[in-house]
Amino acid sequence: MINPNSYPWGYDSDNGPDQWHKNYPTAKGRHQSPIEINNKEVHYDSSLLPWFASYDPGAAKTILNNGKTCRIVFDDSFDRSEQHQIYHLLHKCQRILKGREYPGATIYSMDATLTRKSRKFCHVLNIFSDELLSSCCVLISEVKSDSLQKKLSIAVLRGGPLPGVFRLRQLHFHWGSSDDHGSEHVVNGVRYAGELHVLHWNPKYSNYLDARRRTDGVAVLAIFLQVGETPKPEMKRILEEINAIKTKGKEAPFPNFDPSILFPKSHDYWTYHGSFTTPPCEECVTWIILREPIIVSSDQMAKLRSLSKNAENEPDHPLVDNWRPTQPRYFRMVSASFL
Repeated sequence: MINPNSYPWGYDSDNGPDQWHKNYPTAKGRHQSPIEINNKEVHYDSSLLPWFASYDPGAAKTILNNGKTCRIVFDDSFDRSEQHQIYHLLHKCQRILKGREYPGATIYSMDATLTRKSRKFCHVLNIFSDELLSSCCVLISEVKSDSLQKKLSIAVLRGGPLPGVFRLRQLHFHWGSSDDHGSEHVVNGVRYAGELHVLHWNPKYSNYLDARRRTDGVAVLAIFLQVGETPKPEMKRILEEINAIKTKGKEAPFPNFDPSILFPKSHDYWTYHGSFTTPPCEECVTWIILREPIIVSSDQMAKLRSLSKNAENEPDHPLVDNWRPTQPRYFRMVSASFL
């Protein structure tokens, strides 16, 4: 994989999307993103499952301006996807233990692999049903409540077209120089004012960089931003921090944030296999594109456009039009979870 820092790229005429393939050949591949979604070419797939996001607000770390977008970074350093299994087994164990007294103890459920990794446990309980024994329920009595909470925290996306649980890494925005364009994907000829990407990776691979090399390594949840009269109030939390990251390279703490507060009510989606929309444009992304946009105001979009793509000691150039044009769909199928 070519390091995107090896060759400068951007969105101007001299280094923009039309030039990317010169240094990043994958940008000319046959599974590139974004694409136009046309209802006449979409296939309704009744086998597509609902998707679910379970995010831990404590995983939010920082918000930054990297000169190309506004990005929020999350902690994906420990295996929150395995803890997702723990979360559901916990309640099952507690029901079985109802009526039994274990003073000062907390039930911590995990599979056998996690048990071998655990440093603090008393003993495997032999009082569980065969079903729970197979999941190896362990009694933990020495874990402080705040530590236990961290162990049970989850920041994952699952269901939909995904083969397993994907771990949250970051979210970022694409927007235009005016309200009439800015999204990367286009729906029936309509380009929205902006597009939010919530990026996840498949933890069956050793790390995020390894996942980017695999066809099923990354999942991106895409949400359109539509200018309207009733903007989503939850956007305020992000926009309040814009002044702290006005110029390229600026970064600020951004704790206690759950991205799911930005999601629209409907979870209907389109899905297809594609790529990152920025170099090196690896073709490793399962796209989940929500049909219902979220509403933003013109003032909120103007706030994003107030960011600069240059550093503090450089001339101020607005960070706008950070979107890639649509790419050929070729033979790829776009599926819908709805009729």
